[in-house]
Amino acid sequence: MLSKSFRSKVALFAAVSMVFTTPLKPMNTFAATGENDAYAATEVTDTYKSRFMEMWNELHDTSNGYFSKEGIPYHSVETLIVEAPDYGHVTTSEALSYYMWLEAMYGKFTGNFTNFEKAWDTTETYMIPGAKDQPNTSMSKYNASKPATYAPEYDTMDEYPAKLDFNSPVGTDPISSDLTSTYGTSMMYGMHWLLDVDNWYGYGVREDGTSAPSFINTFQRGRQESTWEAIPQPCWDQMKYGGKNGYLDLFTGDKQYSAQFKYTDASDADARAVQATYWANEWAKEYGVDISNDVSKATKMGDYLRYAMFDKYFKQIGNSSKAGTGYDSAHYLLSWYYAWGGGITADWAWKIGSSHNHFGYQNPMAAWILSANDEYKPASKNGASDWATSLDRQLEFYQWLQSSEGAIAGGATNSYNGRYDTAPAGTSTFYGMPYQEHPVYADPGSNEWFGWQAWSMQRVAEYYYKTNDARAKAILDKWVSWVESVVKLNEDGTFAVPSNLNWSGQPDTWTGSSTGNTNLHVSVRDYGTDLGATASLANALLYYSKAANDDTSRVLAKELLDRMWNLYRDDKGLSAPEARADYSRFFDQTLTVPKGWTGTMPNGDVLKEGAKFLDIRTKYLQDPDYTKVLAAYQNKTAPVFNYHRFWAQCDIAIANGLYSVLYNTEVQNNSEITPTTATFDKSAEKQADVSVTMKLNNNTLTQIKNGTDVLVAGTDYTVTDNNVVISKDYLAKQEIGSVRLTFDFSEGVDRVLVVTVTDSSVPVLSGNIKVQMFNGSTAASTNGIAPKFKIYNTGTSDIKLSDVKVRYYYTIDGDQGQNFWCDWASIGSGNVTGAFTKLATAKTSADYYLEVGFTSAAGNLAAGQSIDVQVRISKADWSNYTQTGDYSFDGSSTNYVDTSKVTGYISNILAWGIEP
Repeated sequence: MLSKSFRSKVALFAAVSMVFTTPLKPMNTFAATGENDAYAATEVTDTYKSRFMEMWNELHDTSNGYFSKEGIPYHSVETLIVEAPDYGHVTTSEALSYYMWLEAMYGKFTGNFTNFEKAWDTTETYMIPGAKDQPNTSMSKYNASKPATYAPEYDTMDEYPAKLDFNSPVGTDPISSDLTSTYGTSMMYGMHWLLDVDNWYGYGVREDGTSAPSFINTFQRGRQESTWEAIPQPCWDQMKYGGKNGYLDLFTGDKQYSAQFKYTDASDADARAVQATYWANEWAKEYGVDISNDVSKATKMGDYLRYAMFDKYFKQIGNSSKAGTGYDSAHYLLSWYYAWGGGITADWAWKIGSSHNHFGYQNPMAAWILSANDEYKPASKNGASDWATSLDRQLEFYQWLQSSEGAIAGGATNSYNGRYDTAPAGTSTFYGMPYQEHPVYADPGSNEWFGWQAWSMQRVAEYYYKTNDARAKAILDKWVSWVESVVKLNEDGTFAVPSNLNWSGQPDTWTGSSTGNTNLHVSVRDYGTDLGATASLANALLYYSKAANDDTSRVLAKELLDRMWNLYRDDKGLSAPEARADYSRFFDQTLTVPKGWTGTMPNGDVLKEGAKFLDIRTKYLQDPDYTKVLAAYQNKTAPVFNYHRFWAQCDIAIANGLYSVLYNTEVQNNSEITPTTATFDKSAEKQADVSVTMKLNNNTLTQIKNGTDVLVAGTDYTVTDNNVVISKDYLAKQEIGSVRLTFDFSEGVDRVLVVTVTDSSVPVLSGNIKVQMFNGSTAASTNGIAPKFKIYNTGTSDIKLSDVKVRYYYTIDGDQGQNFWCDWASIGSGNVTGAFTKLATAKTSADYYLEVGFTSAAGNLAAGQSIDVQVRISKADWSNYTQTGDYSFDGSSTNYVDTSKVTGYISNILAWGIEP
């Protein structure tokens, strides 16, 4: 099993210096001069919304080249670029999470959330390894009491491969069984971080050599390994390429090697996906659009993301010489990665967390979303409570690492030197974990890049904006003050932000409260115009300014957005010139390959001792920018590039859009309605008016429309003060399904009420599925209810079984815990899930229902086909149920018969039967 080491996606961003012809003026000086009067907070403009829409259109213009033919965003438009990805047309999970965020804001401005749903579909299709890439048959061999075999991390690459130590104790994985039972599968649900979108390297999907896109990896050899020294390898390594053992024996030493798959999740990207989905959902509600399916995906991803909260080998936090026995291995931070894999044909699988914690990966906003909001609380037993603990721990982490000046220092590790060594005496600790100035990697130092400050503190500011948490405010007050002292605005309209930072000293050992860290200091090494980082900084300042009512920070954000736009706008977005002195490493950088080791890349490039970076990437010789790099190298100059990184373009667009969202008075004058969804039952005895409360914000209600039809005031609805009542007589005339009623207001955005019209008196028998059932046990009193189902696809196209649910209604006869078993299923009992729900309003025939569902591995149910599912439930103490009178019970049938008292659903929409 391979030891995982994941590298910053921005580790090698070059510092770009600017020459200024007039003196630079710090922002705090600018703000004090009164020159900001023209930018008062009451300014009314659509400039920033227009900028967002311009950039959105340019990002989606196929001639600009941001997306592949499959609709996957590339890391950059340009192909010749080396940073964490070593080729522009690979992509990262980071890019996919930014894609979601971009489309969320597009929905905010347009009401169209189909692009957001497409972003999630693209992520699920291509970035989350599917059933073929991580077979459940392999992952089910995972042993939570022996999660992975220990392999040390080393200081230098020439010490690799790292020998596997099967005798070194490892801890127990405390969340595996919870996740497996919750989701009915052993497969993991997280994004692998790196994807070869066009199969540039040639590994192909599962090493078929031709298919695209394919999962690849790079970093595997400790903190000194930079992108220039990394050796690309396929995630699915069946030893077709590379050497005699594929690429495995470059990284780990073993007596024998097995073909295997292995994936690494970058925790910050998954957390950003949760963050983006939260905003998409909040904004979708304004238009009455339901994206609950994507919310479920984000919540599930957040559930699995908890693996990043644990030590790499589940050793005790602060006492890493001992194996963990449960949550004593949880540091509760968002560490650098989590990873998993298994044998392609062998009967083993593994999972690891990460011991290394960088402040830049923390996301208190995501932790709050997953712990404090019912829609997002994970389905697992401990998911929400784990994220609640993580939220507090992350805020403490920021407090511990905040320098005397206000910037945030590096982080901490539970595995000093990557080998659980003892830290030097006097090293400050956080919950027993020693401080690291540059966690994870050292070439370059992982906390040199200023962008980490902007990225991470944006999430803190967003969290503060939503919660008004005093801890977040205190951190931000100090951080924003530092930012305002170091950002430079020039009187000729140019600007500069810090590029790289220097650190000295260390924080005080954490004892539960901030000390001010008078011995921890930061200074700015150099300045540049990193546009993505600048936009993220503006985003952070905007949320802070709105929450703290601080106009100075708003003005700084606006100045940065305006100056970027005025200086660096081009036909593809925004880009600034970058001098890449490090590109000499194309030719000079020698790879570390063990003596005597030799192998070939898919295109025939030879990998051996002494090979250089370019020797195993000879396809770069055909890149249109290669001659530019070669000429600069020969002339001993740094080539200059204008790059269009997808994440940076998104950051710029989103920050401009956010200014409109927070400070455009048109947006602030929007009216609100509560609720935005309702149900109406056409059954005669259940019909009822629907009442809606309006918050008018100085507007008036002009009309209500159903499509193009205008409802008649006084007949179809009545208005009393701020209350609207939709008449039951009007709703009774509507067809079963969703009715979208648009409330038109005199100003601002219109609001939509979605009324789901049903008729409980009529069985649903035309929803593309049919359910038949009989009871395996027909005794009036029994300790086990055993319904047997046959589910048909009566439609004309395939149905994803993971979208199908069947409910059996009964009385529990003594409320207590219950157990579920699938005794047999034609699709495999392991692909069947069961969950118990207590009815909000008990009925004499039912106070519970069993919901039978299916995992994604169950596949599709083809048109005209059926499946058989035989299940059984019992109470925890095996006491009897009384089946007589139960709503779904059939005591007379001994074979499958149609039944309307068992309900079937497709994507949570009733498609068969009558609910009690």
